Amino acid sequence: MATTAAAGLAAISAGYADPTGCVTEQKQFDGVALPSYRELLIGGHDISEVCMAKRAEGLVESGMLPPHLIESVRAHLVDTDQRVRPGYDPGQGSESQAQVARRLAQDILEFRETHSLARVIVLDVASTEPPAAPAPEFEDPDLLLAALEDPARAVLPPSSVSAYAAVLAGAPYVCFTPSTALNVPALRILADRQGIATAGQDGKTGQTWLRSVLAPALASRGLRVLSWAGTNLLGGGDGATLADPQAVSGKLQSKNRGLQELTGGAVTPLHIDNVQDLGETKVAWDHINIEGFLGSRLTLQTTWSAFDSMLAAPMVLDLARLMALADAAGETGNIPALGFFFKDPWGSDEHSFANQTRNLVEWAAAATARLSSDAENHLP
Repeated sequence: MATTAAAGLAAISAGYADPTGCVTEQKQFDGVALPSYRELLIGGHDISEVCMAKRAEGLVESGMLPPHLIESVRAHLVDTDQRVRPGYDPGQGSESQAQVARRLAQDILEFRETHSLARVIVLDVASTEPPAAPAPEFEDPDLLLAALEDPARAVLPPSSVSAYAAVLAGAPYVCFTPSTALNVPALRILADRQGIATAGQDGKTGQTWLRSVLAPALASRGLRVLSWAGTNLLGGGDGATLADPQAVSGKLQSKNRGLQELTGGAVTPLHIDNVQDLGETKVAWDHINIEGFLGSRLTLQTTWSAFDSMLAAPMVLDLARLMALADAAGETGNIPALGFFFKDPWGSDEHSFANQTRNLVEWAAAATARLSSDAENHLP
């Protein structure tokens, strides 16, 4: 996903491709104070030693990216790789998690200073982790900070260590995965104290997005969903990661929570299967059993097939632009309107896509108005 987003940003900035799929390019966002694509600069942390250009070659081989496009942006990907620093791998090194977080935070601050950036938006697009078991330190910030100093203990999952680094750096934070991240009460308190803008969780790219459109439509017609069964087939890195029963459990919870609320608690079994020969393609099936007039039954079946990273990458670019607006406008804490992009939105119980769309457009306009008002009030 990160490589696809980086390649897409380079292609759009250089005029090699249109920003198709980017929500912020729609007419509703005309006049919204967003940074241009040329103003965005990518850096990051990674535990993989495979460079972006090499990963992009693999995406070309899979049929996901056109060869001519990658050759056009290869130099940009090589340049981006120079701004990637070592991430946190719990299986390596002797640092305490507090030391790791301070190291990652320092990288963020140096990235901002070296490139004279107005702000840095931290987006977690790492592989899905198993849900973290609650620990006593999760509730109390002081206990957590003390526990993190112990090099013999790994108190937090990697996603939460990275989130804490963003907090230390005062950087707005976006969680695009279903991993634990800021879902630790003590970390959330620390984030609120720091006054950073936050958004998450788990990008709503394909099947869940379609569900959030269809379920409200059925309800609007007065139809009752009796059951909504689904299956996901995927290969590549995501398929391998989610083949782990522990890792997949968090993903299943995230994908199902919104649907259960939209259908009033209908039975919603969901399976995710690793089919490696699919490569980067994701296939999703849904079977919906519905009760209609006088107890009649109707059935709706959907099939979804797409390169998931090609759906996710423009959302990542949108989120970077919108979080830049949030930070510039002085927003702090969870941004509920950005729930538009997520399966399990922080700070919002709204899952209907039509309502989420309206909320996002209204929020963006209001944030822009506040920003303009603040600028006028600070004129000499």
